[in-house]
Amino acid sequence: MMTRMEKRNLAMGLLFASPWVLGFLVFTLYPLIMSIYYSFTSFNVVQPAVWVGLDNYRELFFKDPVFWTALYNTLYFTLFSVPLCLASGLGIAMLLNQKLPGQSVFRTLFFLPSIVPIVASAVLWLWVLNPESGLVNSLLMQWFGIQGPGWIASPEWSKPSLILMSVWGIGGAMVIFLAGLADVPPTLYEVAELDGAGAWAKFRHVTLPMLTPTILFNLVMGLISSFQYFTQVYVMTGGKGTPVDTTMFYALYLYRNSFYYLRMGYASAMAWMLFMVILAATVGVLVSSRKWVFYHGE
Repeated sequence: MMTRMEKRNLAMGLLFASPWVLGFLVFTLYPLIMSIYYSFTSFNVVQPAVWVGLDNYRELFFKDPVFWTALYNTLYFTLFSVPLCLASGLGIAMLLNQKLPGQSVFRTLFFLPSIVPIVASAVLWLWVLNPESGLVNSLLMQWFGIQGPGWIASPEWSKPSLILMSVWGIGGAMVIFLAGLADVPPTLYEVAELDGAGAWAKFRHVTLPMLTPTILFNLVMGLISSFQYFTQVYVMTGGKGTPVDTTMFYALYLYRNSFYYLRMGYASAMAWMLFMVILAATVGVLVSSRKWVFYHGE
């Protein structure tokens, strides 16, 4: 039996937690459950939902070619963007981990792009990569006499343009790598030097294994973020996924089905398929991490 004081403390605790609990129930749990239901219905917001069973999922897999295009574009972006951002973030962190004058200034400069609002950075890159008057093509012409590509306006260069843009925001990953580098015991480097290890050997056999938990974290976060890539491509293409659907990413196509075509049931099915893809990718990485992630002290 609870004492009177324990009951009072429990009631006060529940009272203080109630705003969060209510918010979770109303704005998270209820929409989550309803989205599962709507994924099996035809629902356009204006009219009541009509149960259609697995029709939405059948249409996704067998009748909607844009779905496969959007999935391909997203996987293509993820396959190249995530490793590139990981390698760039680690490389810059290694450089900024050196004890040199102005170290904090350079760290700040490399971190700043990651806190620039996404819409503002997308507009900036839209100007930088403009095929007619953009900064990149102007420099290519002035310095090398080369006519630059069409970048985001070109079917061949649209996805590489977005991959290049993604490296702009590696400041967050860089800071996490810096924190990981700070946790590497200096004694390991001393022992490696006594064994005659050079810079590359120390990086390969000391730094990289000790950073594997940090790499795992950045990899998982990068995967989740890239599968939901939306804002930049929406701003730069006006939400159209142009040219010829080469930038029609999964999240953008989901958005168009939801708010352009008001196919909320179909969009709910797409959302749950995206959840399954992200879950499968995350679980796959976590399972494989048993073979390549090293935890100090184990």
